Amino acid sequence: MRLVFMGTPGIALPALKALNSRHDVIAVYTQPDACSGRGRVVAGSAVKNEALHLGIPVIQPSGFKNSETVDELRELKPEAIVVVAYGRLLPQSVLEIPRLGCMNIHFSILPLHRGASPVAGSILAGDLFTGVSVMLMDKGMDTGPVLSVCQVPIFDWDTTISLGSRLADISGGVICEVLEAWSRQEIQPRLQDESLATYSGIIRKEDGFICWDEEAGTIWRKSRAYTPWPGIYTTWQGKILKLTEVEPAEYTHCGKPGGVVRLEGNAGMTTGVVTGNGVLGIKKLQMEGKKEVEAADFIRGQRGFIGSILPG
Repeated sequence: MRLVFMGTPGIALPALKALNSRHDVIAVYTQPDACSGRGRVVAGSAVKNEALHLGIPVIQPSGFKNSETVDELRELKPEAIVVVAYGRLLPQSVLEIPRLGCMNIHFSILPLHRGASPVAGSILAGDLFTGVSVMLMDKGMDTGPVLSVCQVPIFDWDTTISLGSRLADISGGVICEVLEAWSRQEIQPRLQDESLATYSGIIRKEDGFICWDEEAGTIWRKSRAYTPWPGIYTTWQGKILKLTEVEPAEYTHCGKPGGVVRLEGNAGMTTGVVTGNGVLGIKKLQMEGKKEVEAADFIRGQRGFIGSILPG
C-alpha cells in the first residue's frame, strides 16, 4: 500500500518503522528543522533522521496554505496518510487526497485528552487506563470517527516518558492491523461522544511551578506528568529548586502549605512539604546550577531548609 507518513518527535518512530516494514512509505512529512539544545544548533526531527536512515524521501513544509505544497502531496498519489504527533492540523484539501483517508494515531482513549499533551493529560487526570486510538481525521482537533482503541493501564510509577514509550511501542502493530482491516472494509467507524470530550493543551514551563495549596496527590501526578519537562519546582534562597522525585507521605501534620517538615518512617523519605491536603514527601531534588541529590544530603548542606516556608 502506498503511504505518506507525517510525524515529528521520537514517539512517532515505532509506527513509522512498522509501516515501512509492511508497506511502501513513499514520503515522510515532518516539521522544519529547528534550533535545539544549549548551543541552539539547528537539528532535524527524530522522524526526519529515521526516515533518512530508512532511505525515505523527507518533505518539510511550513504548512499547507500554499496550493503548490498540496499539489506536491497530491502528485504522490498516496492511498492513505498516517499521522502521529505531526504538530499541524491538516486542511480539507489534504484530507481529501487519499482514497482511504488520513488516519491519526492519538495516545489516549478518545474523546478523552484531545490535543497536544494526551499522555501527560491522562496522568494529570489520575486515569487508571489510557490507550492508543486510531481515528479518521477531519478538520477538528482529534474529533474524527474512531476506528480502533487499544487500552493499557497507567501505573503509579508511570511518567510521561515511560507511559509514552509503552504507547508508542504498541502503536506500530495497532496501525498496521487497523489500516489493513480498513482497506478490506472490515471496520465500522465510531463517532466520538462530544459530551465526554476533554482537552490537554500545550505544556509550558510555568506549569511546573508548585502551588502548595493543591493536594499532595495532585502535585505528585504533576511531577510524573511533567517528566521530562518542565518538571516541578519551587524556589529556595532566590534560586530554582526542582523536586525531581516525590511521593505523597503518610504523615499527619497541621501547618501552613509550603512548610517544610522532617519525616520519619516514610519509606526512607526524611523531608516533606505541607500541602493543601496531605504532605508531599521529597526523595530527590536539584538546586539550580547543582547536581541532583538525595533529600537527606540536601538537608545536611541547607540546615535552614527544615521549618522554612516555600513560595507558591
